Amino acid sequence: MSATARFPVLPYLFACLLGVFTIAGFWYGLGKPVILPDAATPTHKLQCASYTPFDKDQSPFDQPFVPRLERMDADLALLATRFECIRTYSQAGLEQLPELARKHGLKLMIGAWVSSNTQTTAEEVDALIASANANPDVVTSVIVGNEALLRKEITAPQLVKLINQVKSRIKQPVTYADVWEFWLQHPEIAPAVDFLTIHLLPYWEDDPAGIDQAVNHVAQVRQVFGNKFAPKDILIGETGWPSEGRQRETALPSRVNEAKFIRGFVNLAEQNGWKYNLIEAFDQPWKRGSEGAVGGYWGLFDADRQDKGILAGPVTNLPHWPVWLGLGVALFVSTLLIGGRVRTTRSALLLPALGAVAGCSIVAWAELASVTSRFAGEWLWAGILIALNFIVLAHGALALGQNNGWRERLFNALDSRAGWWLAAAGFAGAVMMLGLVFEPRYRSFPSAALLLPALVYLLRPARGPRREFGLLAIIIGAGIPLQLYREGLHNEQAWTWALVCVLMVAALWRSLRVR
Repeated sequence: MSATARFPVLPYLFACLLGVFTIAGFWYGLGKPVILPDAATPTHKLQCASYTPFDKDQSPFDQPFVPRLERMDADLALLATRFECIRTYSQAGLEQLPELARKHGLKLMIGAWVSSNTQTTAEEVDALIASANANPDVVTSVIVGNEALLRKEITAPQLVKLINQVKSRIKQPVTYADVWEFWLQHPEIAPAVDFLTIHLLPYWEDDPAGIDQAVNHVAQVRQVFGNKFAPKDILIGETGWPSEGRQRETALPSRVNEAKFIRGFVNLAEQNGWKYNLIEAFDQPWKRGSEGAVGGYWGLFDADRQDKGILAGPVTNLPHWPVWLGLGVALFVSTLLIGGRVRTTRSALLLPALGAVAGCSIVAWAELASVTSRFAGEWLWAGILIALNFIVLAHGALALGQNNGWRERLFNALDSRAGWWLAAAGFAGAVMMLGLVFEPRYRSFPSAALLLPALVYLLRPARGPRREFGLLAIIIGAGIPLQLYREGLHNEQAWTWALVCVLMVAALWRSLRVR
């Protein structure tokens, strides 16, 4: 019988078709647009949004900070199309802001950054007073300090003294801004301010609220404050939802969820006559250094000042999904080319399946790394894991194909080191599991990085360092219930990571038997 006759054409074509549909469905499912009621229209502006003057390559840690006036001018021109005012947090670098706000018809809630450094605080407060007095037509209120009590940089009596100092020297209303719990812990601040500014961020709550309960949670806290501190007015000084980052219990960041929260909140706030400020105008990449990936993605516009679809129109979690789909299909085709001619019906089904898994998992890890990596070390780690996945993919594809010539030589080279590829994947899994058990708050779940190696070596156990296999299996296996306990049983990302880790433990355990 000829080689051509032995080729299982129909199973192979069926598996290829199914693989392409799987990849297309995966990426379209992530990127499909969702239609929601608009929060802002050309004839309806929202109240206020937080603004910081940093371009995507700048941060408050740049000393001395040099603002880019052209950028600030363009920012305020854009924000003026959607908002009536903007809120600021510091006076540093914002000397020209009132003039630009006046130019674009925006009002300002300006802030002074209060810290444990008394000299810097004094300079901020003096600049705040000077700006308020010099610009009474655009500065509607001032905020003395932002979450200074939360950071434990100042005491309540010291804060009250600063507030009274500012109140005695300006005509605008004066307030202080902090997480809502800290107003309840320090009610003595309330008599000093003209109105209370509370921060309500359901994602960051000690008991995070999922997107379906988030707006109701805000409403409940707002009602408590309205009753407790009447007749003082309440400003919701920060509320919002992240568009990227790790899930916390039922609180899942995504663009669609950010749009759901913002649009639902705005509708409720305007029905009830609440005063509010949304956080924040633009994504701030510098925040990823201290808050993980999620910190950099609270903006209504991205760091390039492109509309994320949060306020109006269709919104998608993955606006560039066709690009990722294209990479997934390219990886699928590459898998078929590397594997070459298959010998059995089983291989005819498994080779396209392997390509489909690669087209989803490897590309998903690359997409995740592109939004979560913060510095050179994390980019290097992501790149190493991508390279490891490529090696495992080539090894798996060649194992399923009919090897001769260069394929045979490459397969022999990869197969002789298969144990090390598995050990490397297990080591990466153990490192990431330990991070998620002991320091999980700002870590994303790296499930996509290990799915392919776990599946390949579960189906094809590898000979390698048995003691290391056993130790890695124990570390990863012991971490599974611990990280699920920490994350809560409703965290879908945690369960996906747990499942991938179970597959990795099984692959390591099966490979212990290979001699």
